[in-house]
Amino acid sequence: MSDYKKTILFDEHEVLGAKMVPFAGFMMPLQYDGILKEHNYVRNSSGIFDVSHMGEFFIYGKNAKKFIQMVTTNDVENIVPGKAQYSAFCNPEGGIIDDLIIYHLGDQYMLVVNAANIEKNYSWLQKNLIEGVTLENKSEKYSLLALQGPKSSESLLKIFPKISTLSYYETLLPDENQVIIARTGYSGEKGYEIYAPNDLAREIWRRILDLSDHIHPVGLGCRDSLRLEMGYCLYGNELDEKTSPIESGLGWITKLSTNFIGSEKLIDRKPKKNLVSLISEEKAIPRSGYEVFDKQKNHIGFVTSGGMSPMLKKGIALASVKKENSVKDEFYIKIRDKYFLFNKTKLPFYKEGTYLDD
Repeated sequence: MSDYKKTILFDEHEVLGAKMVPFAGFMMPLQYDGILKEHNYVRNSSGIFDVSHMGEFFIYGKNAKKFIQMVTTNDVENIVPGKAQYSAFCNPEGGIIDDLIIYHLGDQYMLVVNAANIEKNYSWLQKNLIEGVTLENKSEKYSLLALQGPKSSESLLKIFPKISTLSYYETLLPDENQVIIARTGYSGEKGYEIYAPNDLAREIWRRILDLSDHIHPVGLGCRDSLRLEMGYCLYGNELDEKTSPIESGLGWITKLSTNFIGSEKLIDRKPKKNLVSLISEEKAIPRSGYEVFDKQKNHIGFVTSGGMSPMLKKGIALASVKKENSVKDEFYIKIRDKYFLFNKTKLPFYKEGTYLDD
């Protein structure tokens, strides 16, 4: 365990009886009361995650916007102070280095990246830095708490009343304590992400848990099942440096006209595979890496993420398949030497999420 980093809240998790596991170089809480229970807490009331392993980069200077436009796939011109944007970094060949969220904080931008990619991303940004831009990695100075669920706002308002102004993908600017609260998340439910300096994180965590009996500590296990029900991508599963945003279903955040790094290759690069969303009426639980076949049992791809949907009680999967096969409606996933029928469906799998609610 000594080889792994700990978040500021490590002792809090141990007191609460969390099962701690290695994840992205950290010891993180997998679960407290069980993944299924915690999944339902978030869907029906609210749960609080410690996701302080995520990375935070701050970018400012007269050419900050120009720089971010150059290194990210979405159009930064579309966000004004108080707004957030989902985006990605691409390598020169058009493969995905990472996906991220950009927060426009007025006089600076905050880029939130995946924990396993912090060092890689920072080195890549430094390599491509232009004049008139300052880049700071504050990942070890900030903690990140995510309160997610349909009852999240009614509780959090008692501590942070200004969140009443936030709509989906909007953020408050840093307060006098440099705390940043945004209406973003990875669950498909109404929720908030709270970026706080490390010395304030424990107090905020305890205050939130004391707000209501409807708030439960929840771990990374249900974070994964929640995001899968929404069809949200996960780096290392749906996204990697050999896969383009188009092939990952992220064409909607890929604005080729902005001339970001990798865009020229993407203009000419024809997708060889596509991401499809699959669901089964059979008693089948697909897992990452399982093979996908067509009707004739020809191998056409593999499952990138899969599992049993706690809310739908059905097997669901995201799968990367050959482009020519992605237009089909029926697929077969091989599970323990047996082929199970899966049908293509539209995302999200779970359609009752509250993330867009007022």
